[in-house]
Amino acid sequence: MAHVRTAPVRYAFRHRTYMWLVDLDALPRLPRALRPLARFDARDHFGGTAPTLRAGLEAWLAAHGIRPAGGRVLMLAHARVLGYVFNPLTLYWCHDRSGALRYVVAEVHNTYGQRHAYLLETDARGRAETAKGLYVSPFFPVDGHYRMRLPVPGERLDLAVQLARAGGRPFTATVRGRRRAATPSALLGAALRRPWSTAAVWAGIRRHGVLLYLRGLPVQPRTTPDSREGTGQ
Repeated sequence: MAHVRTAPVRYAFRHRTYMWLVDLDALPRLPRALRPLARFDARDHFGGTAPTLRAGLEAWLAAHGIRPAGGRVLMLAHARVLGYVFNPLTLYWCHDRSGALRYVVAEVHNTYGQRHAYLLETDARGRAETAKGLYVSPFFPVDGHYRMRLPVPGERLDLAVQLARAGGRPFTATVRGRRRAATPSALLGAALRRPWSTAAVWAGIRRHGVLLYLRGLPVQPRTTPDSREGTGQ
Protein backbone atom coordinates (compact mmCIF):
# COMPACT_ATOMS: atom_id res chain seq x y z
CA MET A 1 0.00 0.00 0.00
CA ALA A 2 1.14 3.56 -0.61
CA HIS A 3 0.17 7.05 0.59
CA VAL A 4 1.03 10.19 -1.34
CA ARG A 5 0.43 13.66 0.15
CA THR A 6 0.93 16.66 -2.13
CA ALA A 7 -0.25 19.57 0.04
CA PRO A 8 0.50 21.57 2.07
CA VAL A 9 3.77 19.58 2.08
CA ARG A 10 4.77 16.71 -0.17
CA TYR A 11 5.24 13.39 1.59
CA ALA A 12 4.96 9.76 0.47
CA PHE A 13 5.55 6.29 1.86
CA ARG A 14 4.97 2.64 1.04
CA HIS A 15 4.17 -0.19 3.41
CA ARG A 16 4.17 -3.91 2.61
CA THR A 17 1.54 -6.02 4.34
CA TYR A 18 -0.99 -8.74 3.61
CA MET A 19 -4.78 -8.69 3.69
CA TRP A 20 -7.57 -11.23 3.39
CA LEU A 21 -10.27 -11.48 0.74
CA VAL A 22 -13.02 -13.67 2.20
CA ASP A 23 -16.60 -14.69 1.56
CA LEU A 24 -18.67 -13.65 4.59
CA ASP A 25 -20.63 -16.92 4.33
CA ALA A 26 -17.52 -19.11 4.05
CA LEU A 27 -14.84 -17.71 6.34
CA PRO A 28 -11.50 -19.58 6.39
CA ARG A 29 -11.25 -22.59 8.71
CA LEU A 30 -7.65 -22.70 9.89
CA PRO A 31 -5.78 -25.39 11.81
CA ARG A 32 -6.07 -24.76 15.56
CA ALA A 33 -2.38 -23.87 15.90
CA LEU A 34 -2.69 -21.09 13.30
CA ARG A 35 -5.95 -19.52 14.49
CA PRO A 36 -4.20 -16.85 16.60
CA LEU A 37 -2.69 -15.56 13.33
CA ALA A 38 -6.01 -14.88 11.62
CA ARG A 39 -9.35 -14.36 13.32
CA PHE A 40 -12.41 -12.64 11.85
CA ASP A 41 -14.62 -11.20 14.59
CA ALA A 42 -17.92 -9.38 14.15
CA ARG A 43 -16.97 -7.15 17.12
CA ASP A 44 -14.29 -5.51 14.96
CA HIS A 45 -16.75 -4.09 12.42
CA PHE A 46 -19.77 -1.77 12.34
CA GLY A 47 -21.49 -1.65 15.73
CA GLY A 48 -19.50 -4.59 17.06
CA THR A 49 -22.55 -6.27 18.62
CA ALA A 50 -23.83 -8.53 15.81
CA PRO A 51 -23.33 -12.31 16.06
CA THR A 52 -21.65 -12.53 12.63
CA LEU A 53 -19.91 -10.27 10.15
CA ARG A 54 -22.74 -10.59 7.68
CA ALA A 55 -25.32 -9.81 10.35
CA GLY A 56 -23.35 -6.67 11.28
CA LEU A 57 -23.26 -5.51 7.66
CA GLU A 58 -26.95 -6.17 7.14
CA ALA A 59 -27.88 -4.42 10.39
CA TRP A 60 -25.96 -1.33 9.24
CA LEU A 61 -27.72 -1.44 5.88
CA ALA A 62 -31.13 -1.82 7.52
CA ALA A 63 -30.42 1.11 9.87
CA HIS A 64 -29.92 3.26 6.78
CA GLY A 65 -33.05 2.04 5.00
CA ILE A 66 -31.15 -0.20 2.59
CA ARG A 67 -32.32 -3.69 1.73
CA PRO A 68 -29.44 -6.20 1.61
CA ALA A 69 -28.67 -7.43 -1.91
CA GLY A 70 -29.04 -11.04 -0.76
CA GLY A 71 -26.11 -12.57 -2.63
CA ARG A 72 -22.45 -13.18 -2.04
CA VAL A 73 -20.46 -10.62 -0.03
CA LEU A 74 -16.69 -10.43 -0.43
CA MET A 75 -14.76 -8.65 2.32
CA LEU A 76 -11.22 -7.29 2.04
CA ALA A 77 -9.69 -6.65 5.45
CA HIS A 78 -6.91 -7.35 7.89
CA ALA A 79 -7.60 -10.27 10.20
CA ARG A 80 -7.09 -10.12 13.96
CA VAL A 81 -3.47 -11.21 14.59
CA LEU A 82 -2.35 -12.30 18.06
CA GLY A 83 -5.38 -10.58 19.58
CA TYR A 84 -5.03 -7.25 17.77
CA VAL A 85 -6.51 -5.77 14.60
CA PHE A 86 -6.58 -2.36 12.97
CA ASN A 87 -8.37 -1.84 9.67
CA PRO A 88 -7.99 1.64 8.16
CA LEU A 89 -10.28 0.51 5.34
CA THR A 90 -12.49 -2.58 5.06
CA LEU A 91 -14.36 -3.15 1.80
CA TYR A 92 -17.48 -5.22 1.18
CA TRP A 93 -18.51 -6.06 -2.39
CA CYS A 94 -22.21 -6.92 -2.15
CA HIS A 95 -23.77 -9.01 -4.91
CA ASP A 96 -27.38 -9.94 -5.57
CA ARG A 97 -28.64 -13.51 -5.91
CA SER A 98 -27.91 -13.49 -9.66
CA GLY A 99 -24.24 -12.69 -8.96
CA ALA A 100 -24.36 -9.06 -10.12
CA LEU A 101 -22.55 -6.46 -8.04
CA ARG A 102 -25.12 -4.13 -6.44
CA TYR A 103 -23.02 -1.85 -4.23
CA VAL A 104 -19.82 -1.55 -2.22
CA VAL A 105 -19.62 -0.64 1.45
CA ALA A 106 -16.39 1.06 2.57
CA GLU A 107 -15.84 0.98 6.34
CA VAL A 108 -13.18 3.35 7.65
CA HIS A 109 -11.49 3.23 11.07
CA ASN A 110 -9.28 6.01 12.35
CA THR A 111 -6.57 5.74 14.99
CA TYR A 112 -8.84 7.44 17.55
CA GLY A 113 -11.17 4.45 17.78
CA GLN A 114 -13.92 5.84 15.55
CA ARG A 115 -15.64 4.15 12.61
CA HIS A 116 -17.63 5.37 9.65
CA ALA A 117 -19.12 3.48 6.71
CA TYR A 118 -19.98 4.67 3.20
CA LEU A 119 -22.47 3.11 0.80
CA LEU A 120 -21.12 3.33 -2.75
CA GLU A 121 -22.63 2.62 -6.15
CA THR A 122 -19.69 1.96 -8.46
CA ASP A 123 -19.60 2.23 -12.23
CA ALA A 124 -18.32 -0.41 -14.64
CA ARG A 125 -14.71 0.44 -13.73
CA GLY A 126 -15.36 0.35 -10.00
CA ARG A 127 -15.34 4.13 -9.56
CA ALA A 128 -17.43 6.04 -7.03
CA GLU A 129 -17.51 9.37 -5.18
CA THR A 130 -18.75 10.25 -1.72
CA ALA A 131 -18.51 13.15 0.73
CA LYS A 132 -15.94 12.71 3.48
CA GLY A 133 -17.64 11.97 6.79
CA LEU A 134 -14.95 11.07 9.34
CA TYR A 135 -11.90 12.78 10.81
CA VAL A 136 -9.06 10.51 9.69
CA SER A 137 -5.78 12.38 9.32
CA PRO A 138 -5.03 15.01 12.01
CA PHE A 139 -3.78 17.26 9.20
CA PHE A 140 -7.06 17.44 7.24
CA PRO A 141 -10.45 18.71 8.45
CA VAL A 142 -13.64 16.83 7.65
CA ASP A 143 -14.43 18.41 4.32
CA GLY A 144 -14.11 17.56 0.67
CA HIS A 145 -15.00 14.24 -0.90
CA TYR A 146 -13.42 10.94 -1.82
CA ARG A 147 -12.93 9.68 -5.33
CA MET A 148 -12.49 5.92 -5.19
CA ARG A 149 -11.59 3.14 -7.61
CA LEU A 150 -12.72 -0.16 -6.10
CA PRO A 151 -13.07 -2.90 -8.74
CA VAL A 152 -13.89 -6.38 -7.50
CA PRO A 153 -10.52 -8.10 -6.91
CA GLY A 154 -9.42 -10.73 -9.39
CA GLU A 155 -5.98 -12.25 -9.55
CA ARG A 156 -4.63 -8.79 -8.83
CA LEU A 157 -5.76 -6.09 -6.42
CA ASP A 158 -5.67 -2.45 -7.59
CA LEU A 159 -7.56 0.05 -5.43
CA ALA A 160 -7.29 3.80 -5.00
CA VAL A 161 -8.85 6.40 -2.70
CA GLN A 162 -8.23 10.09 -3.43
CA LEU A 163 -9.27 13.03 -1.28
CA ALA A 164 -10.49 16.02 -3.29
CA ARG A 165 -10.78 19.41 -1.58
CA ALA A 166 -11.26 22.95 -2.81
CA GLY A 167 -8.19 23.79 -4.83
CA GLY A 168 -6.82 20.34 -5.43
CA ARG A 169 -6.38 16.68 -4.56
CA PRO A 170 -3.93 16.66 -1.67
CA PHE A 171 -3.97 12.98 -0.75
CA THR A 172 -4.09 9.62 -2.55
CA ALA A 173 -3.90 6.12 -1.08
CA THR A 174 -3.44 3.01 -3.21
CA VAL A 175 -3.52 -0.68 -2.38
CA ARG A 176 -2.03 -3.13 -4.86
CA GLY A 177 -1.30 -6.80 -4.54
CA ARG A 178 -1.50 -10.29 -5.97
CA ARG A 179 -3.89 -13.00 -4.89
CA ARG A 180 -2.46 -16.03 -3.10
CA ALA A 181 -4.29 -19.06 -1.76
CA ALA A 182 -4.63 -18.97 2.03
CA THR A 183 -2.87 -22.25 2.70
CA PRO A 184 -1.38 -22.92 6.16
CA SER A 185 2.14 -22.60 4.75
CA ALA A 186 1.33 -19.30 3.02
CA LEU A 187 -0.18 -17.85 6.22
CA LEU A 188 2.75 -18.99 8.34
CA GLY A 189 5.21 -17.51 5.84
CA ALA A 190 3.36 -14.18 5.77
CA ALA A 191 3.24 -14.05 9.56
CA LEU A 192 6.95 -14.75 9.84
CA ARG A 193 7.85 -12.10 7.27
CA ARG A 194 5.54 -9.49 8.81
CA PRO A 195 4.83 -10.43 12.42
CA TRP A 196 1.92 -8.70 14.15
CA SER A 197 1.07 -7.11 10.82
CA THR A 198 -1.99 -5.10 11.86
CA ALA A 199 -0.18 -3.51 14.80
CA ALA A 200 2.56 -2.53 12.35
CA VAL A 201 -0.04 -0.73 10.20
CA TRP A 202 -1.29 1.27 13.22
CA ALA A 203 2.25 2.06 14.39
CA GLY A 204 3.28 3.11 10.88
CA ILE A 205 0.40 5.59 10.61
CA ARG A 206 1.36 7.09 13.97
CA ARG A 207 5.04 7.29 13.07
CA HIS A 208 4.41 9.07 9.78
CA GLY A 209 2.06 11.45 11.58
CA VAL A 210 4.82 12.39 14.01
CA LEU A 211 7.24 12.97 11.13
CA LEU A 212 4.77 15.26 9.39
CA TYR A 213 4.17 17.18 12.61
CA LEU A 214 7.92 17.63 13.04
CA ARG A 215 8.05 19.06 9.53
CA GLY A 216 5.67 21.78 10.65
CA LEU A 217 2.37 20.51 9.29
CA PRO A 218 -0.40 22.06 11.45
CA VAL A 219 -2.85 19.80 13.27
CA GLN A 220 -6.53 20.44 12.50
CA PRO A 221 -9.06 20.57 15.36
CA ARG A 222 -10.90 17.30 15.81
CA THR A 223 -14.65 17.14 16.36
CA THR A 224 -15.77 13.83 17.82
CA PRO A 225 -19.19 12.20 17.39
CA ASP A 226 -21.07 10.93 20.41
CA SER A 227 -20.51 7.27 19.55
CA ARG A 228 -17.63 5.19 18.24
CA GLU A 229 -19.51 4.30 15.10
CA GLY A 230 -20.14 6.85 12.39
CA THR A 231 -23.71 7.00 11.18
CA GLY A 232 -23.38 8.59 7.76
CA GLN A 233 -23.40 6.85 4.42
